[in-house]
Amino acid sequence: MYVKDYMTTDLITIDPKTTVLEAVDLMAAHNIRRLPVVDSNTNTLLGLVTQEVIDRNSPSTATSLDYHELNYLLNKTTAGDIMIKKPSVVTPLALLEEAAVLMRNDKVGALVIVEEDNQLAGIITDKDIFDAFVDVLGYNTPGVRMTVQIPADEDRSGVLDNILEVMRSQGEDVDIKQIVVFRREDHVEIVFHFVSSAVSAIEEVLNQAGYTVTSIIEKV
Repeated sequence: MYVKDYMTTDLITIDPKTTVLEAVDLMAAHNIRRLPVVDSNTNTLLGLVTQEVIDRNSPSTATSLDYHELNYLLNKTTAGDIMIKKPSVVTPLALLEEAAVLMRNDKVGALVIVEEDNQLAGIITDKDIFDAFVDVLGYNTPGVRMTVQIPADEDRSGVLDNILEVMRSQGEDVDIKQIVVFRREDHVEIVFHFVSSAVSAIEEVLNQAGYTVTSIIEKV
């Protein structure tokens, strides 16, 4: 799966001359925490303003400045003054795994998506990555989520075909939606998401064939 499949493209953007107070109002109005800073003529990415950046550059709550002085200061400070000038970026065709690793390594909750010419294309957040993970496992899709466990030394070519053959021995109505494999140190967990009217029979024949069914979750 690619970043383009999960990124947000309908973005609220600002330019370097936008004041911090205006940025704060935009974030509050749209319930967002990040504003890409772009050249208003070319849509070229220049930087990123986040709620964290604003908080870091705002006067402390312990300041002796009064309300009007604070507003004056925030109105005088611009996005260009405080923005992250080199935010973490990826292209729309980056793999979701690449995006997740970059977020973890850079310790950020979002990546700005740019085209090769640095044109702003979107934003992807850690929430989007979580949504993709849920989709891969088929959690929100009706059907059966069955986990089959095999010893690590049986993890070889053809084992998946063998398991599928056993499952389909209980009828042609076994409709496989997703298969996800998790490799542990001493065993392998294979998660099958499928639709079938013979779930109990499938569990029984798998156990009889020497495979261990560790979990069955049915979602209507």
